[in-house]
Order: sequence, then C-alpha cells, then structure tokens
Amino acid sequence: MSKDKALGPVIHSFFADHLITVKGLRPASVRSYRDTVRLLLTFTASDKGCKITRLTLGDLTYDRVVKFLRHLERDRGNHVRTRNQRLAVLHTLFEYIAVRSPEMLAACQQVTAIPMKRSAPAETRFLERDEVEDLLKKMPRDGRHALRDRALILFLYNTGCRASEAADLRAGNLDLGEQPLTRLHGKGDKWRTCPLWRQTADLLSDLTGPAAGPGGAVFASRGQPLTRHGIYKIVRRHTARFDDPRTGRQVSPHTFRHTAAVHLLEAGVEVNVIRGWLGHADLSTTNRYAEIVIPVQPCCHLEGPSIRALVREVVISLNACCGTAG
Repeated sequence: MSKDKALGPVIHSFFADHLITVKGLRPASVRSYRDTVRLLLTFTASDKGCKITRLTLGDLTYDRVVKFLRHLERDRGNHVRTRNQRLAVLHTLFEYIAVRSPEMLAACQQVTAIPMKRSAPAETRFLERDEVEDLLKKMPRDGRHALRDRALILFLYNTGCRASEAADLRAGNLDLGEQPLTRLHGKGDKWRTCPLWRQTADLLSDLTGPAAGPGGAVFASRGQPLTRHGIYKIVRRHTARFDDPRTGRQVSPHTFRHTAAVHLLEAGVEVNVIRGWLGHADLSTTNRYAEIVIPVQPCCHLEGPSIRALVREVVISLNACCGTAG
C-alpha cells in the first residue's frame, strides 16, 4: 500500500523536483523548507519510537502534525509567527503528497485545513541615531575581522538589507565608482539597486581588494561566505550592549533594516521611495514606519553630526536615483 511506502523518495522529489525545478525557489528558501521538514521527521520518528530511516508515508498523519505544532510552541518555545511559518511549509508539503499519493488525500486535506493562529504584529525595534553613532565610533579598528565587521554593520545600516541579502552579496554586485551602488538579490528572486555612502563604499573596497573576482563573497569567514547565522553572531557581538530589557529590544541584523527605514523617514524621504529601497512588495509594510516616526520626531536633536551627514548623503543619492526633487 502507498501508506507503507518509504518516505525518502517522496521527500527527495519534493525538494529536487517541486521546490527547485517547478517552483524555482532560491537556496535560502529551500533551506527554510528543509529545516521545517527536518524538525517534522525528527519529531515523527521520536513519537513513533523508530529510526528516522524507518518512517513511511503513512506515518505523516493529521494527529501527528497537530502534536508537532503543539510541540513547537510548548517544548521548543517557538512564537506563534514561527509556528505559522512552519505550518505554511507543511501545507505545501502535504499538497504535494496529495498529488503524488491520492490515497493519502484525506489526511492531506485535514492538514492543509489547519488554520494559521492569529498573532499581534511584531513590534518594530530600531536604534536611535546617537546609538548608531556610538556603535560605529567604538567598533574595533584593529584585528583580523575588524574591517569585515565594520563594513558589514555599516552596509546593513546603509542599505537596510536583509541578512540573507548580505550573505548572498558578491563582489560583482558592487559598483564602487564615483556614484557607488549595490545590487541586492531579495525575496521573490527580485533584484534592486541601492546607493552606497562613500564611507561604506571605501570600506567595501578595502575589504574586497582589487583582486576580488565577481563571484567572490563580500562578507566571508575563512574563505567561505558568511551565513545568515554567521551575520547574526557578528551583529550580536558588537551590539549586545544596546539591548533594552525594558522594551524587549534585542539588536539583530533586522534591527538595522528597521533603523534605516525610520531614519530615512525622519530625513524626509517619501514612503514609496523607501519601499523600493527596502524591497517591500506591499506599501503597507513600509507605512508602519510612518506611524513610528511621527511621535519620535521631536527627539531628532539627539543625532550626531556624522550620522546626520550620512543620512543626508543617502537622501541625495536616493533623489538622484529616483528622480525626485531634493
């Protein structure tokens, strides 16, 4: 019977044929699917009391998936948003299984009918300009990775890019000439162009060097491209002192994305321009920053002189790229 079939070939086909060949997902997205499926298979084997290599298609039942989702929240301490992200992957997996093995249709229909849980939107945490000023001023200038770490932090703040976009950045994506630019490969396999501050461009030029090939990773460790987790660890190493237990702020690479958006809005850049700058598919995602900026504008006198100059430079670059008035 189909339910007694080995699970391995179905999982392999799901990744190799469906996700990569049919859907054309990027490696970062495939890794996200892989992590969820790995957790599911590990849980299923533990729940059944067998080796993971002994699992069959019939072991993926509706009841087991419900227990798995409960396990994510209760035992692993995952947030509802993480639980929903994992569930979205399972919906895709079970829709694929239903096509491959119609006799599993009843169980697949039950799993794909499991609803997402409602959760409050995540609060937007960002750094004030004086905090960015202090961070950049006190970052190490000597040491094996001092240049890389400084360039990485400034690049994250300058572009507001995602950690995955920084990890995927290659020397060929940089144009460090008179008007420096970078091309970023974002979600949905979309590319966008961001201006770079001269200070950022100079650090990147020193980091990559004249001999860098176009396919070489800009941010690397021991000759290998940094992963998202590697970038997270570097950011945490330099920014942990800015964590705020009162507000629950824990600085991460994504904090610099929020920080870039808020500071650009404070500088008078139009929301629609920032939407393109950050690569948001929906303008409503960018509009949430406007709700933050209004109450904090009276605090703009805190900004340091060099940060003022950097933000002014990016505004000029944005206007030049987008054809807006200065």
